[in-house]
Parts: sequence; structure tokens; C-alpha cells
Amino acid sequence: MSFVAPPDVAKNCCNVQEARVKLSVPKMIVLGLAAGFYISFGAEASVMVAHDLTALGAGFQRFMLASIFSVGLMIVINGGAELFTGNCLLWVAYMDRKISTAAMLRSWGWVLLANMVGAVFFAWLYYCTGLANFNNSLLGAFQLKMAVAKTTTPWDQLFVRGIFCNWLVCLAVWLAFASGDVISKCVSAWIGVMTFVMSNFEHSIANMYYLPAGWFAKHSDAVVKASGLAADKVDALTWSSIVFNNWVPVTLGNTVGGCVFVASLYWFSYVRQCKGAPNVAACMRKAAVNE
Repeated sequence: MSFVAPPDVAKNCCNVQEARVKLSVPKMIVLGLAAGFYISFGAEASVMVAHDLTALGAGFQRFMLASIFSVGLMIVINGGAELFTGNCLLWVAYMDRKISTAAMLRSWGWVLLANMVGAVFFAWLYYCTGLANFNNSLLGAFQLKMAVAKTTTPWDQLFVRGIFCNWLVCLAVWLAFASGDVISKCVSAWIGVMTFVMSNFEHSIANMYYLPAGWFAKHSDAVVKASGLAADKVDALTWSSIVFNNWVPVTLGNTVGGCVFVASLYWFSYVRQCKGAPNVAACMRKAAVNE
């Protein structure tokens, strides 16, 4: 079968997370940079497709943005990379006492840092292409307006949007564990990512590309003019606003979403042992008998 049953998915996921924290720091950094690049590829392509679709309706525009953006997670899952949001599933192995607090935080810290460096570097490199001025600078204007909107949204709203986002991203990764072939893994990634982007939720690593891309784009007079934004709003887009008005609340929300609503839920359901039961299957049989 190309489908893996939920109890086996939980077991496989737990084993993978246990192995993940044993990666050396150089490998974490390199694979973290790769994930930053891959998510950025999906992000920049999504903007290219969606930036001038406003006339067709906001819902359709977001659907196209969401569908293309999912390419990034498809590459991460099938190509192999370390993505902080997906690595929130380390919590499964942590709850099962297979990994220590220090090991989990070490992995999260290095991977998050590498994801950020990779995404910001990609945003700068993309700006160097001059494509911000594509389509009469409407592409860059879209990037700029997106960055301004994301840094002016209230902190509490961003936090909750971050929860919803990584709830879906970790579900996408979980479904990929249940898939036995590449196409199924891609569909799994598309389902979760399309839903969170379509819903306008917030992904920390995506924003590590989107927001710097907007900051770089604002240095083009043609882009600023095409955006129609007031000068004070453009000037308010700074590295301080990017980090503290968006990256911090979204990253915290992503952590809660992945750890609580996916990792903890499935740990309790399929990994946690009933008292006196040797394994999950026995635990499930015991529960069935009690019913």
C-alpha cells in the first residue's frame, strides 16, 4: 500500500525527529539555508503569478498565490531540507522523552537562523535581477504593499494567524509521512499550504522572504510610485518593524500551532502509552475493549 496508517505515521515521525536532532550543526545550517531558498522560490513565483490578478477577484488572486507558493514545501519534503515550521514536529519525540530540551532547542535555533539567512539572501539576490520593475513596477509594488500590510497588522492577530498557519503546515508534513510516493507527498504539501495561504494566515519563513523583498523593492522610486502608498507608510517599513512587528509574533504562533495542535494531539492519540500497555496497538485494543 502507498498509504501508511496513522499509528505507524506517528511512530515513523517520532523516529525521524529523534534522528533529526542528531545532525551536526554544519548540516543543520546547510539544510536550513536550503529550506530558506526553497520556500523563497515558491514565494517569489507566487507573487509573479498573482501580482496583477486583482481584477479577477481577491479570492481567486489568493488561490493562485496559494497554489504556486506550495511548490516550496513540495521541494523541502521531497528534496530534503530543514524547515523550522515543519521541525515543530520535534515536539512529538520530545513529549515521548526521546530527545532532550537542549537538543530540541539547539535544532530549532540553528535551523531558524539558517532559514532566515537563506530567505533574506534570496530576497536580496532576487532584487538584483531588477524584476521588481516587471510589468511597469507592479510586481515590486505588490511586494511592497504586502510587506507594509504584514508589518502593520496587530501583534495579537499575527500570533493567532501564525497558530493556524503551522497547524496546517505540520498537518501537510504529517500527511506526507502517510504518503508512499512523490506525487502523494506533493498533494499533501499542496493541501496544507494552499489552505493556509488561501486563508491569509502567517508563515514565519515565508515572511523572511516576503518582507525583505518589500524592503528592497521600496528603494526603487518607480515601485513606490506604482504602489500608491503614502510616504509615511513606506518609511515605516524598517528592519525593526519587520522583525518585531511580524517575525516575532508569527514565529511564536507557528511554534504553538505545530507543537500543540498537531504534535501534541498525535502524540497523545498514537504515541503515548496506556498504563501497562506495551505499545500503541495494544493501547488501542484496550480502549476498544473498554468501550
